Amino acid sequence: MPKGKNQKLKLYYLSRIMLEKTDEDHELTMPQIKAYLEEYDVTADRKSLYDDLRALEVLGIEVIGEQRGREYFYHVSSKQFEIAELKLLTDAIQSSKFITEKKSRELIKKLMTLTSQYETMQLQRQVVVQGRIKTMNESIYYIVDDIHRAIAENKQIRFEYMQWNTQKKLEPRKDTLYQVSPWALTWDDENYYLIAFDAEAGKIKHYRVDKMQHIGITKEARVGREQFRSFDLAAYAKKSFGMFSGEDTRVRVRFKDHLVGVFIDRFGKDITITPDKAKGWSQTSFDVAVSDQFLGWIFALGTDVEIIAPENVVERFGKEVRALGKMYK
Repeated sequence: MPKGKNQKLKLYYLSRIMLEKTDEDHELTMPQIKAYLEEYDVTADRKSLYDDLRALEVLGIEVIGEQRGREYFYHVSSKQFEIAELKLLTDAIQSSKFITEKKSRELIKKLMTLTSQYETMQLQRQVVVQGRIKTMNESIYYIVDDIHRAIAENKQIRFEYMQWNTQKKLEPRKDTLYQVSPWALTWDDENYYLIAFDAEAGKIKHYRVDKMQHIGITKEARVGREQFRSFDLAAYAKKSFGMFSGEDTRVRVRFKDHLVGVFIDRFGKDITITPDKAKGWSQTSFDVAVSDQFLGWIFALGTDVEIIAPENVVERFGKEVRALGKMYK
């Protein structure tokens, strides 16, 4: 049998065929495997293919052969990712605002190479990126990579921090560059945030990664290690509504019992819930950054929730409600 031109790539093409053409519901016979290899200009006899299929196990690709009648049927028994895991990753990419529409499609296309062509069809039905509100910062991949590199090298970073103007164009928030010590990245409210220490302000701050541009890594070592030693990222994100900052305050509210799940979902099961004087009502306390976004969240819950302490937050909320009332007379 004359050898094909791509014999040196035989094992590579065989792995592609088995990964792309087979799964638990789709199998190939030995003649079919040989035919697919010939499409890549690779020839093989039955005996050598048996050895090659066993060799795939060294690459982490386990092939199962099952005899039915006089014929053997072969398929890959397990893959790096199950189809359910790939669907989950696809959904996460689609719903991520900080990934551009173009990058979303590129990532999903790469995920599709990790499963068979039949299972790929299940992922394709999930691809609904068009029309979603996405960031327009195509360089976000490289910004995230630079931030991770600065953290690994224990260096500060400089960058422009952008904002939208009324002409729908991004412009710098200030004339000078921001310089901070990066310590962590977090994903909250469908956006990616840098958590960093601002030495000039002497406190921890956060920045939307998709609003950062022209990032540079400095030669200066990071500062703020003491502040981050006791920093709880999960608690920080939980207290900040939409990652908007405000003064950390212990707030107490009373609410109708049917809203208990709303407060547990937001602040966790560790919050203490006690009965209120009024039947069908309860009370709870939690630490929160009191911002306009937090007050807006309370407002959206309507008359089924009431802030009862501290007094300054009660007064601030009442003032905001009265101001809204004047606007909508």
